[in-house]
Amino acid sequence: MGKQPLPAADEEVEAPAAARCPPAAAGEVLLVPPLNFAMVDYGVFRSGFPDAANFGFLRTLSLRSVLCLCPEPYPEANVNFLRANGIRLFQFGIDGCKEPFVNIPEDTIHEALKAVLDIRNHPIVIHCKRGKHRTGCLVGCLRKLQRWCLASIFDEYQRFAAAKARVSDQMFMERFDISGLEHSRASFSS
Repeated sequence: MGKQPLPAADEEVEAPAAARCPPAAAGEVLLVPPLNFAMVDYGVFRSGFPDAANFGFLRTLSLRSVLCLCPEPYPEANVNFLRANGIRLFQFGIDGCKEPFVNIPEDTIHEALKAVLDIRNHPIVIHCKRGKHRTGCLVGCLRKLQRWCLASIFDEYQRFAAAKARVSDQMFMERFDISGLEHSRASFSS
C-alpha cells in the first residue's frame, strides 16, 4: 500500500470512524465540559460560560460553588441548575471590554480570590464568557499567590487566550499586589 498524499491546508478531513466519538447509547448521558474547561488546582476549575449541555458534566464535579466574572444577570436555567444542586453562586461582575480600554478592578479580583481561596467553597468553578481574559487574570493572580514565576503565569494565560492574549491582562497580573491575601493561601494547596 502506497503513501496517501497529505490533504491541502484548506481541505477538510473527516476523522476515521475509529477515531470519532461514538454516539451516546440509549439512556446514556453524554458529559460535555464547558468551553476552555480545565483543573486549576485541587477543587478549583476554570471554564467558559456553562450552558444546559454542560450541566451533566458539572454535576460530576460535586460543586459547592460557581464564581462568575460576568456582570450580566445569571441566566435563569443556570440559576435553576445551581439551586437544584445546592451550588452557591458568587458573581463578581467585570466588564469584558476589549483593548485598549480594559479596566480590571483590582479590588474585585481581590474579593474574588478570597472566595476561591476559601476551601469551604470547594469544589468551585471560575468562569467568564469564554474562560480566557477575566478568568485568565483571576487564575494568573492566584498563580502569583502560589509563587509561580511570571513566565509560567503568562504561558498558562496564553494557552487559554491564544491569539486573543492581551498585553494589558499580563501587565495587570504582573502588577497585582498579593499582600493582604498571603494569610489565606496557607489553607490552599500551593
